[in-house]
Amino acid sequence: MTDRFKALLITKGESGQQAAWTELGLADLMAGDVTVKVSHSTINFKDGLAITGKSPVVRRFPMIPGIDFVGTVSASENASFKPGDAVILNGWGVGETHMGGYAGMARVKGDWLIKKPEGLSAAETMAIGTAGYTAMLSVLALEAHGVTPDRGPVLVTGAAGGVGSIAVALLSKLGFRVMASTGRPAEADYLKGLGATDIIDRSELSGAPRALGKERWAGAVDSVGSTTLANVISQTMYGGTVAACGLAQGMDLPSSVAPFILRGVTLAGIDSVMAPTAKRVIAWNRLARDLDRAKLASLTTTHPVAKVQELAPLILAGQVRGRVVLEV
Repeated sequence: MTDRFKALLITKGESGQQAAWTELGLADLMAGDVTVKVSHSTINFKDGLAITGKSPVVRRFPMIPGIDFVGTVSASENASFKPGDAVILNGWGVGETHMGGYAGMARVKGDWLIKKPEGLSAAETMAIGTAGYTAMLSVLALEAHGVTPDRGPVLVTGAAGGVGSIAVALLSKLGFRVMASTGRPAEADYLKGLGATDIIDRSELSGAPRALGKERWAGAVDSVGSTTLANVISQTMYGGTVAACGLAQGMDLPSSVAPFILRGVTLAGIDSVMAPTAKRVIAWNRLARDLDRAKLASLTTTHPVAKVQELAPLILAGQVRGRVVLEV
């Protein structure tokens, strides 16, 4: 096995942050007890921020971005993994403070890895990626708080994006009536194909939120944050739950306590980056069981990893539909 491989390396100098493909060796990687030959990665909103430098996602330089990867263990000092094992990594600060997935090889802590579920191909795991794994964590939170199909519809915001697309597909497979909010009306047929029954223009959720609005949904998966999330909370039915998992619109929340104390609404925070291994395994096993493979294929496009710099500004502009698999 050669120890040379191509990697997208982000460096920072007097002129700011720059990203360029370069050749590295295993000695250039950071410390870890498992080395992985990467086969596929993907691009998430956070990856777009890291590559473009639009937000200070990268906190150590030089850095290989890419918060997700799947591959095969080539060397291991961790008792849980052996050479040949197929493994997935999502989050844990990889691509931010520890070198990530946009490279032929990666070296990480074995505690950050999980074994690839038998029912999913390597490419399918990256079609899911952190976005889809976050969507599953959100669905698990709704279930944990008693949101069932007979309670009423469930709303998904940012529905044509990565988290939203997989949330729509998952929830419809589980029997929910899914209301999909999007700022892209042209994606209505795409979202209905994933299982959405109602399409809402995001403008309905962008006005100044009322303390309490008309009760419209029993639960919601929100990847947008800010005013949109405030409107979602105010229109959640009595005893409902909103899973908050993103901040595409902003980190602020111009809401009031009224929905929480007058309607018993729950706001469930979803963290995918540092989620414990046991929760990750549950989520990935549920994805292998509950995600319609044909729908996953319909929402996925595939590109060589070398194209990731072209895709980064597009995902930030909301111009990437569904999910992207990057072949390393």
